Amino acid sequence: MLLRKKEGTDIDKFWREYEEKIHEKVLARTLGRYISGWAEYTYPLWGLVMATTGGFRFHHFPHEGWLTALTRITTGGDLPEEKTFFIPRESIVSAKLVIETRWWKKILSPAAPALVIHYRLKGTEEKLLVETDRQAASLVENLTK
Repeated sequence: MLLRKKEGTDIDKFWREYEEKIHEKVLARTLGRYISGWAEYTYPLWGLVMATTGGFRFHHFPHEGWLTALTRITTGGDLPEEKTFFIPRESIVSAKLVIETRWWKKILSPAAPALVIHYRLKGTEEKLLVETDRQAASLVENLTK
């Protein structure tokens, strides 16, 4: 059996179109789970985590399982929406990837690496926290250049 590339799943095409949409070049990207630090969103969201020429971007694409869809339809709920936020490069104070290195801590309470971004918003310093993977090191490099 031959494995074939599914039509319409061209990753390079997706990223070209995404860069055209945001009018910026994506320098580094990975998946992550937003935890805290953006007032509009108060719950964890999975999405794309990106360093761009303009700054930091998070993009959650809506998804809905069949059970959730059935519940929404029967109760008259709203469709899930895209959720995005952007921190301009000039507002970023610092960015670092925190990875637990103590072996006993990794065994007793394992945690994903955390991307921590300190940024300025309306004169105050805020802290954004996103759980991600080790690939986020390239995001940090691109955000702190």
